[in-house]
Amino acid sequence: MIGVRPRARKRPKRRIGAAGLVLRGLAIAIVFAGLLGAGIVAGIVTSYSKDLPDINRMADYQPSRSTRVFARDGTLLANLFRQNRTWVTIDQIPVLVRDAFIATEDRNFYNHHGVDLGGIARAAYADWRHEEFQGASTITQQLARKLFLTDEVSVSRKIEEALLAIEIERYYTKNEILERYLNIIYYGSGAYGIEAAAHTYFGTDVGRLTIGQAALLAGMPAAPSAYSPYVSLQRAQERQRHVLERMVASGFITSEQARIEAARPLDLIGDRPTGLQSYKYPYFTTYVTHEIETQFGSKAAYEAGLQVYTTLDPTLQKLGQDAIDWGIKRAKLEGIGAGQAALVAIRPSTGEILSMVGGAGGFSLNNQFNRAWQARRQPGSSFKVFVYTAAVDSGMPPTTILEDTPVSYAMGDGTRWAPRDDDNRFYGAMTMRYALAQSRNVVAVKLAGQIGIDKVIEYAKRMGIKSPLDANLSLALGSSVVSPLDMASGYATIANQGIHIDPSPLRLVRDSLGTPILDNTYPQQTEVISAGTAYIMTSMLESVIQHGTGYPNADIGRPAAGKTGTTTDFRDAWFVGFTPDLVTAVWVGNDDYRRMTESYGGNIPARIWARFMKAALAKTPKHDFVLPAGEVRRVTLCGSGQSEVFLNGTEPAHVCGDGETPAPRSSASPAAKR
Repeated sequence: MIGVRPRARKRPKRRIGAAGLVLRGLAIAIVFAGLLGAGIVAGIVTSYSKDLPDINRMADYQPSRSTRVFARDGTLLANLFRQNRTWVTIDQIPVLVRDAFIATEDRNFYNHHGVDLGGIARAAYADWRHEEFQGASTITQQLARKLFLTDEVSVSRKIEEALLAIEIERYYTKNEILERYLNIIYYGSGAYGIEAAAHTYFGTDVGRLTIGQAALLAGMPAAPSAYSPYVSLQRAQERQRHVLERMVASGFITSEQARIEAARPLDLIGDRPTGLQSYKYPYFTTYVTHEIETQFGSKAAYEAGLQVYTTLDPTLQKLGQDAIDWGIKRAKLEGIGAGQAALVAIRPSTGEILSMVGGAGGFSLNNQFNRAWQARRQPGSSFKVFVYTAAVDSGMPPTTILEDTPVSYAMGDGTRWAPRDDDNRFYGAMTMRYALAQSRNVVAVKLAGQIGIDKVIEYAKRMGIKSPLDANLSLALGSSVVSPLDMASGYATIANQGIHIDPSPLRLVRDSLGTPILDNTYPQQTEVISAGTAYIMTSMLESVIQHGTGYPNADIGRPAAGKTGTTTDFRDAWFVGFTPDLVTAVWVGNDDYRRMTESYGGNIPARIWARFMKAALAKTPKHDFVLPAGEVRRVTLCGSGQSEVFLNGTEPAHVCGDGETPAPRSSASPAAKR
């Protein structure tokens, strides 16, 4: 029939068999399982991410770094640290050293984003096959653990580690990550970081490591105590060969290079002592440590990675120790009964401490006391220099007549004190120059009383004495205790033409970035006495050596000035003296204050001083002290014909011309040994 469409034929329904239903159900289950797993993972990630440390702290992280202390010739004196670490930048670490670590710790380091899934799979498979253990943590994960987490072994810690590693890789370059890793990890034997490890095991900078040495170090972080060559050289070399094989497998070196490096001697420097026992010239170095802590604090001294350049001259330090040991040996052979001594040498023009010897026999764990600056002993007559300096500065010339006659002073307890000399004699009128040269006690006490003991203390403090001083007349004879460093500082002011510079063991200190934080190139200078006064005192102290209590033992064959010091009970003996180039203080005595047998400053101390000064100045040209033009006049005295120096305006009204005649030498003196 026209206009009628035929009815569409129904397609028969395709029936799904049982197998199809199972597959469909399985597919749906897999999808749901995947979604569920993804949700669980997302939940875990979200949950752990909330409590993750802020990786921005990584930018501000400042690990403890070693402070390195150097002598003036570049000799390393000490590493001061809580953790022995010297930070080096990535460009200071050779590529082959980096390759050694990457090959053994994380060969896909430059390809993954913090977590190496392939590495995890390989580690799991190796573990299942009971093959050699392979670490699954990447370098970034290890860094995350070191900086932010603990070494706890748990699933939660591994999740946090992985999440942190991924986050770190988002914000830091591979080289930044590798630099931190190599500088932070522990290498055994107290070494933290690759530079400290290079010095600890091979005595060299990281930039000079051989491939074999780098391989040895790269194998150690996995188990420092087991793989240290100082613990087991065999295990260390086995681990080294493993690292070399990994470097070959990673294409960093050839098999032939690996064979050669495995056979090459390691050149280990040997396990060295740590702490005080590792210091070179420890008497000086421990004093430097004290000064660094005093000026910058303990934390900076041991953790801030300072570079400390000191004033120490190693040659002079050895000469000083030799002179001290020689002197104490002579004292024992001669029956003087002195068991200890100390020496300090300063360059007067800069205040630099060139040598500091704190005791005879050398520094040891049983002999750490530094008598050069820690001991406080009576200086005896060597303190008189401050009395006479105050007198000269007040206008008293060396020709001033003083009376060596009996005198006594009322004491607060109703008794009287009568100062005397060890020879129990009095010589009447004498010049101030002669009184100082012969170290007459009564004259010094009278002079101190005349100018005022407070003025003596003022001058001693201005010139460099730091120790407390008692305001009584016995101070003129050195009754208050001082250190050898104090005395060297005070005499250095005279040697430096009246300019005081605080003595220092530090020339330059830089922070970990190399920025100077202390620079003593131009130390603070303070004029405390005139150059004229300093010159006249120098001239008077020359008389001590030429024909006074320092003659002949302190004669060193060149212009020099100094003063002996002996306490009345022979518990302390001193010689402090100087040339234009060097000031040296020497003390001799016993730690337990035991009396010596007639130990005068002009004997063993003067001989130690002379022995040291001759050797220390052997290469220094001889030259005289500079006469300050316009302040001092040298004239010839009428009658005696002797030459004398005067501050302008204090010379006699009648003179017999410019004086050039030197004072005669003589061994005759009332107290030739004092």
